[in-house]
Amino acid sequence: MSRTDRVGFGKYGKSFQEGLIQLIYSDRPFADQITEVLDINFLELEYLKVFVSRIIEYRVKYNLHPSSEAITSILNTDLEKESDVIKHQVRDYFRKIQYNELSDIEYIKEQSLDFCKKQNLKKAMMRSVALLQTSSFDEISKTINDALKLGSDNNFGYDYLADFEERFKPKHRMPVSTGWSEIDSITGGGLGKSELGVVIAPTGAGKSMVLVHLGVEALRAGKNVIHYTLELQDTVVANRYDSCLTGYPLTDIKDFKEEVLEEVKKIEGKLIVKEYPTKSASTNTIKSHLARLKKRGIKPGMIIIDYGDLLRPVVVRKEKRNELESIYEEMRGISTEFSCPVWTASQTNRSGLNAEVITMESISEAFSKCFVADLIFSVSRTIEDKQANTGRVFVAKNRNGPDGMVYPIFMDTSNVSIKFAPNMTNGVTNGNNTSSRPLNPVALTPQMQRDLLQQKYSSLRKPGSRKK
Repeated sequence: MSRTDRVGFGKYGKSFQEGLIQLIYSDRPFADQITEVLDINFLELEYLKVFVSRIIEYRVKYNLHPSSEAITSILNTDLEKESDVIKHQVRDYFRKIQYNELSDIEYIKEQSLDFCKKQNLKKAMMRSVALLQTSSFDEISKTINDALKLGSDNNFGYDYLADFEERFKPKHRMPVSTGWSEIDSITGGGLGKSELGVVIAPTGAGKSMVLVHLGVEALRAGKNVIHYTLELQDTVVANRYDSCLTGYPLTDIKDFKEEVLEEVKKIEGKLIVKEYPTKSASTNTIKSHLARLKKRGIKPGMIIIDYGDLLRPVVVRKEKRNELESIYEEMRGISTEFSCPVWTASQTNRSGLNAEVITMESISEAFSKCFVADLIFSVSRTIEDKQANTGRVFVAKNRNGPDGMVYPIFMDTSNVSIKFAPNMTNGVTNGNNTSSRPLNPVALTPQMQRDLLQQKYSSLRKPGSRKK
């Protein structure tokens, strides 16, 4: 390679690309690495695209690197669809690299990733020109950032046999406790790193308070909590943390300001509450904020997004359900990128407003949101429950253990206190009201489901409950 070839962007011209493909052909370990990031469209010469595509296809089909004999056979039999000019160029190139020893091997290896990154960035920039016409600035940003990340992942995957012992180590998931032993016992200790948890509840049922409770438990464990609020003011959220941490009622926080401060100082974890107006922030906005915090030395131990449905989509879709599906996939991606649990919440549809037990069928807008989540539980509180400070938690999905359980809870919204009821088989007495509902956690058996449906049917049959 000439000295002038190494100057400027032109260093990645014909000479470099021919050398790169020759190295892929002759050096199997190098081919193993570079083919992870190489897109054949990065190459500007058609005969090189054709040649390297045959090598890649052979490796995929046979899980082997092709020999010289195999390549010879392929070039003699598998170029029928190519033009005569391309056939001649491919075969001529193959003959040349068989007899010409490659120079500058180390230089090509050193520069190969940079070549792929620059070509990928060039492709992204050309795509971004078209996006400018639609003012899709978030999508442009995502396109450019994704291009720059090419080859930055040095993790080649989990080796099932070589890494056998790793998956049996307790620290592998590094779960963060929910503060509820009942949930921790079925999830392996709580929500783990790179996992997404979703709280389902209707409006006014206490989704935000549940998220605050989960954040408090993380703080108590010494984790840094980054809490994004898209509905409430940051000071309102902070006051709820005050109340949950100390037990003082929300209405009395101001009167016990000094006492609250003393308790807050004991917490080892750091809490950052970031407020965004509804639908003003996207997952890109959140990732940018997390990156800035990282530069300040603040690494998240838990991320809370209150709540995902209120995020602005990065890419505008025709249907809202498709936008929401993408948002939840992106939140799951944030948990992986920052290697920590991410908790969010989702609104129910009308069927969940006064339901005894809320299932995933009641989730608002896009049921497909549930597919990417690792842990989903619902909080249901009827009017009677709210009056008695009671409710139910239903574990709808649990990738790390059993699901389908219903747990009665006590929920005092005055001081953000959420506790699971003790295991009891008799009724619960609240003042003069006695409930015969069992308080030990139970699975929703088919009979229980039929009973619930019968209750709903009976209530609808009552005079005046619904117009015919």
